[in-house]
Amino acid sequence: MKIVLATGIYPPDIGGPATYVSFLAEEFLRDGIEVVVVTYGVSSKFQQPSPSRRKGYGWRARLRPSRVPSSKWEVVRVKKGFCPVMRWFRYAKALKKVGQDADIVYAFSSVSCGVPLKLARLKKPKKILRLGGDFGWERYTDWGGKKSLREWHEKSFLVSSFWFLVYRFVLNTFNHIIFSTRFQEEIYENHFTKLPYHSIIENALPEGRSEMHGMNAPIRLLFMGRFVAFKNLQTLIKALDKVDARMTMVGDGPIKKKLQSIASSKIIFVSPVSGEEKQKIFQSHDLMVIPSITEISPNVALEARSAGLPVLLTSETGLSSTLSEGMILKDMRGVDQIVAAIKDVRSNYTQYAQNAAHPLQKRGWDVVAQEHLLLINHME
Repeated sequence: MKIVLATGIYPPDIGGPATYVSFLAEEFLRDGIEVVVVTYGVSSKFQQPSPSRRKGYGWRARLRPSRVPSSKWEVVRVKKGFCPVMRWFRYAKALKKVGQDADIVYAFSSVSCGVPLKLARLKKPKKILRLGGDFGWERYTDWGGKKSLREWHEKSFLVSSFWFLVYRFVLNTFNHIIFSTRFQEEIYENHFTKLPYHSIIENALPEGRSEMHGMNAPIRLLFMGRFVAFKNLQTLIKALDKVDARMTMVGDGPIKKKLQSIASSKIIFVSPVSGEEKQKIFQSHDLMVIPSITEISPNVALEARSAGLPVLLTSETGLSSTLSEGMILKDMRGVDQIVAAIKDVRSNYTQYAQNAAHPLQKRGWDVVAQEHLLLINHME
């Protein structure tokens, strides 16, 4: 079996899809599946496919997208450029080249990957879309919108109507949609009258060293992830002026410079980390804070929780009660709400730390991969 994983971001980029695709590719490979990843970006150095992989595919060396075969699976990186339409056509060309003989093309973005897949017009492979975010709503928040995902779909008629037409055009490309949460599935069922077949596969619960944390004075806060508008980070920075705390912001993104311009000396910015370095950061902080307007299925929250770090997460989340066990869910849309939430954690830290240190049930990436394969086999 051959599966093409089509994603907008991939390591070294940070974000949920990048993490998800890399771990899922690893598990598929262990099951003897041929995996090719297609993503946006340009590698620093062109690498020619090895003779064993190049055999029978002479066009590969002539492809404009940069094809970087790793020791495990091949990664095709498509140059973004400034024009979205040209970007989509370049991505579609890459998908057509690697996907003609594929059994499955699995996309991780409705628009940045879904539109190119529509343009590629692949006939053989079954097409699956995973929705762990919402492209239209995220663009709305980039433009200054403050409505939650549910509010936007229900109340922003003029804006969401445009995206409704875009989604309807794209979603019909797919044989099946995988939602990461019932939360988002329900919103789409209410908003779209004719969805393709769909189901839910929740995120993995990463294995970690669940250690009991103690609180420092002042409390050490941590944010880790993409610096984008819907994360509500400007409000978080303003709230920090009203509490006795220090904060580390780990990540990167389009609003980083804006955040740095309004941040006080209480805040330090750190580039994205992974592996043991990420675990060390979890261990050296007292509380992860994720005050997003809506946070559908934050993988970084699960990683922190598996390490025993208390997580203060927006109550507007799609994580099930099982996945959010031991986390602190609060409404944190405004400055005063964030301040009150942090003060509550500080006052009751021992209890929250004990809850976070409690071991989670096992749900590794091997389980997530097997759930995918059961679905794929059923589609056949």
